[in-house]
Amino acid sequence: MRSAQPVLPADPTHEEWMTLALEQALAAVAHEDVPIGAVLVQLGGTPQNPGPPRVIAARHNEREINADPIAHAEMLVIQDAAAALGRWRLDDCIVVVTLEPCPMCAGALWASRISGVVFGAEDPKAGALGSLYHLGQDPRLNHEFPVRGRVLEAPCAELLVSFFATRR
Repeated sequence: MRSAQPVLPADPTHEEWMTLALEQALAAVAHEDVPIGAVLVQLGGTPQNPGPPRVIAARHNEREINADPIAHAEMLVIQDAAAALGRWRLDDCIVVVTLEPCPMCAGALWASRISGVVFGAEDPKAGALGSLYHLGQDPRLNHEFPVRGRVLEAPCAELLVSFFATRR
């Protein structure tokens, strides 16, 4: 039997970064996109960043505005961060996102060698970091990463509920 899955330890800055992700999610509403926001934070005290943690990229869903099925907030923030840092391996970074990532985004997080993920609302229909699958903790893959869920869950979920209530 497998040991308990590692969980990213609670950190007060997770709530601060989630607030930034929520601001990004609100920006998606302006162009009628599903309000999901993400920030990518480079951790501090590492050889690549000896200083304090810093936000490298912040994005929101842009599927509607760009007519692009893969323009999820997580995908965009990973691409922006890789370009800003000049490398694809993001092993000194975490992603903070308002909704549990889907399989595509969880796969991209795995491929980027992310060091952890913090998410707000769980996604029982497509969540791939604990709800339906857990791509961050699959021993068959060559990289695993800790996850912390339900950070500022209520405002993250409410934003999605209100958005979809206006469309039904």
